[in-house]
Amino acid sequence: MRRHLIRRLVLILPSLLGIATVLYAVLALAPGDPLAEAAASPDLTPEVRMHMRAALALDDALASRFAHWLGAMLRGDWGTSFVSHLSVSALIRDRIGVTLAIVGASQVFALLIALSVGTLSAIRPYSWFDRIASVVALAGFSLPTFFTGTLLILVFSIKLHWLPMVYRSDLEAQGWGSVVDSLRQAIMPVTVLSIFQGAGWVRYVRSTVLDVVRLDYVTTARSKGLPEHKVMIRHVLRNAAPVLLTLVMVQMPAVFGGAIVTEQIFRIPGIGSLLIMAIMRNDMPVIMGVTFIFAILVLASNLIADLLHGALDPRVASL
Repeated sequence: MRRHLIRRLVLILPSLLGIATVLYAVLALAPGDPLAEAAASPDLTPEVRMHMRAALALDDALASRFAHWLGAMLRGDWGTSFVSHLSVSALIRDRIGVTLAIVGASQVFALLIALSVGTLSAIRPYSWFDRIASVVALAGFSLPTFFTGTLLILVFSIKLHWLPMVYRSDLEAQGWGSVVDSLRQAIMPVTVLSIFQGAGWVRYVRSTVLDVVRLDYVTTARSKGLPEHKVMIRHVLRNAAPVLLTLVMVQMPAVFGGAIVTEQIFRIPGIGSLLIMAIMRNDMPVIMGVTFIFAILVLASNLIADLLHGALDPRVASL
C-alpha cells in the first residue's frame, strides 16, 4: 500500500506542473491588460503606471514571468491581487472553508440518495419504483444548477419565506442560534448540488448493483439462508463499492464547476464567487491561485479514490 501511495504522489507532481504551465500560458496570452482598471484612475501618472508594470514584471518574457511566479508559489507567496491589493493566499484561505463545507455536505447527501434509490431500483428492476426513480433521476440530472437554484429561491424564499435567499457570513445570532441560521442558509445550496450529483449517480449505482446482484456468489450467499440486508451489504455493495467510488471521485471537476454556479446564485462567499469576480476584473494572480487550488482539490480527490480503491481491492494496490 505504501508503494502504491508513493507511485500516485510521484504522478501528481508532473500533473501539477503541467496544469500550472497551461493555466499561466492561457491567462498570460489572454487579451486585456491586468492593470487596465487601476490604470484608468486619473490619480495615477504615467511614471507610476510604468513603475507598477515593472514591479509586477508584466513586460518581461512569458517564460521569465512563469519561472518567477512558480518560484514564488513554491516559497508560499501566491502574489497580490491587482484589485484589492490583498494577498491571494489570504483571500483563498478566508473563503475555501465555506466552499469545502458546501461541497462536502452535498457529496454526502448525493451519495446517500444514489445508494438508496439506485440499490432499491436494482433489487426491483422494471418495477414502478424503478421507472419513477429513473424518470426523476433523468429530470434531476438534466436540469442545470442555476435553474434548480432559482426555482428553490422562488418557492422557499420568495413565496413561502421559509429559507434565506442570500448566504450571509456575518450572522448576528450567537450560540445555537448561529448554528441554526447557518444550517438554514446552507439547505438550498446543498440541495441544489445534491440533486444534480445524486440524480446522475443513481443510474450508475443501479447498473453496477444490477450486474453484481446476478453473480454466482450472491446467489450462493442467498442459498445459505443469509438475510437479504446482509447479502446486500457484505456481498453486493462491498463488491460494487470500488466502481462507485471511482465514479464519484472522477466526477469531482463537475462538482466544483457546479459549486461555482451555485455560489453565484446564493451569493456564497466561497472561492467560486471569488474566481468569478477575479475573471470580471481581469485579476490574474487571483484567477491563477483559485484555478490552481481547484486543480489541487481535483487531484487530491483522485488520489483519495486510488487509495480507497486499493484498500477495497488489494489487486489494484499490487499493480
